[in-house]
This record gives sequence, C-alpha cells and structure tokens, in this order.
Amino acid sequence: MAQITLLQARLEDAEQLTAMMKKTFGEEARIWLGTIDSHIVDYNIQPPGYDSVHTTRYMIEELTYYKIMADGQLVGGIILTLTGSRFGRVDRIFIDPDFQGQGLGSEVIRLVEEAHPTVTTWDLETSPRQKGNLHFYEKMGYDRTFETEDEVCYIKHIGRTGMAAENEFEACNLEDATFYQTNLANSAFSNSTLAGAHFSNINLSGSKFQNINFRDTLIADLNLSGSRVRHVEMSGVEFSDTTIEGAPVSFERCELMGTRFNHCKMADVELNDCDISGMKIDGVSVEELLKVYRMVKQ
Repeated sequence: MAQITLLQARLEDAEQLTAMMKKTFGEEARIWLGTIDSHIVDYNIQPPGYDSVHTTRYMIEELTYYKIMADGQLVGGIILTLTGSRFGRVDRIFIDPDFQGQGLGSEVIRLVEEAHPTVTTWDLETSPRQKGNLHFYEKMGYDRTFETEDEVCYIKHIGRTGMAAENEFEACNLEDATFYQTNLANSAFSNSTLAGAHFSNINLSGSKFQNINFRDTLIADLNLSGSRVRHVEMSGVEFSDTTIEGAPVSFERCELMGTRFNHCKMADVELNDCDISGMKIDGVSVEELLKVYRMVKQ
C-alpha cells in the first residue's frame, strides 16, 4: 500500500479538493442512487456544498480539514469537528474513486486517531444506502447508536477509563435544568439535544454555532452586529421589525428565489450580477423596467 500521510489543508487547496469531492460523491450517487441527478435527496451521499469551492474554503477556515496524501499525491480529504479535548466528529471523508479499495480509509482513520490522542469519543453519520460504509465503520470499531431510513449514526470510544475529566459531562440527563448567573464561557456543546431550551439575557459574543438544527426557533431581540451567517438553510425564515444600521449587510452567492420584502426601507441597496428573472417591485417586472431604461439610455 502507498505511504499515507495527512496534511493540513490550505485555502489554495480549495479548488482541487472541491473537484475531488465532487468526483467522489458524484460516483457515490451513481452507485447508490442510480444517477448523480437522482430525485432522491440524501445529504450523506451528496452533502450540502460538496461541489462548492466556497463551502470548501469555509471548512478549511473553520473546521479541522486534512488532505489525504498517498506517496505525496493528493487522493482525498477528511473533515473533523473537535469539541473540547475529548470529543471528535468525522464530518466528511472522501477518497478519489481511482484509489478506493486499497485500504486507504482504514489507514486514514488510524492516522486521525493518532493525530488527536486526547480524543476518546468519535462520532459520525452515514447513509443506510451506502452498505460499504456501514461495513467499514463497524470494522473500524464504531457502534450504531441511532438509525432511520435517512441516516445511521455511529460512535466509537477509545481508551475509556471510567470517569470524565473535570468540567466534562458526557451522557448526562440535565433536562429542565436552570442556569442563573452561571459562567459557561468557552464551554462546548456537541452531539446533544437542547430542543426547547430558553436563552435570555445571555452574552454569546464570539460564539460559534455549526451543524445545528434551529428549525422553528424564535430569534428575537438580539444584537448580531458583525456576525457572519454562512452556509445556512433559511427556507421559510421570516424577518420582521429588524434593523440594519451603521454597517451594510451583504448577501453573496445566496439563493433567494421566492423571497418577499414588504414595507422595508431599502435605500442605497445594490444588486450586482444577480439573476432577477421574475423579480417584481410593487408588482412591476424589474426586467421590464431595466429593458425600458436601457432603451431610453440608448
């Protein structure tokens, strides 16, 4: 087998890694869904943004992203989320189809565990359609924890000695707990449920929310100035009585089809290089307005 090494991915690797990810997950879709453009939505086989260089850059910047090298040649990547010192998640792993079936995946998992020796709990999820993945992860010591028709969740414990370290809480039931005047600065929450939680009068400055289910959540009376909202699914979200002053908000590479702006102040708003087909202002087609404007300008 080739000599396998892991190297930290850099922003200049984004295009090459994106192309390889697109090739890999495209082949997975062909095998397990029958076609790359299948009507079946399976985000474990074709994860969000897998073909976007912008998503790749985000992951390189914000997550732990390794290039998989075989004898010095790029053959894939593995993306991790590390929580505290003991908990890790394998977000994505992909190996060029031309190099699969050679034992590279097993060596990559071993190298990741070796690179993060303090992590004693690893988790991940995969599609139940990917039968090869199920066999692979179970061979690597992962145990099934949850299974639906859309995903299979796994966990692996390494070198557990019994009690968690000080200030680390694992598999605890704190349902209906109340925290008042509590210092939780720099705390990490992962692989947990906070459904129905209520946060009020809380300082969350500098916090990160990644891979979170915020469905049907109320977000009100917040100061989000200077925050970044990236790679977020916002279908059906409603903004009302919201103020954007002092610094302009920018939308880049966003899909806003069908969005409605009603009774909004939009002075000095700019649209540049945008698809405005079907867009209307007060019922008037913007395309028709621009057509008339260009005719007059000529």
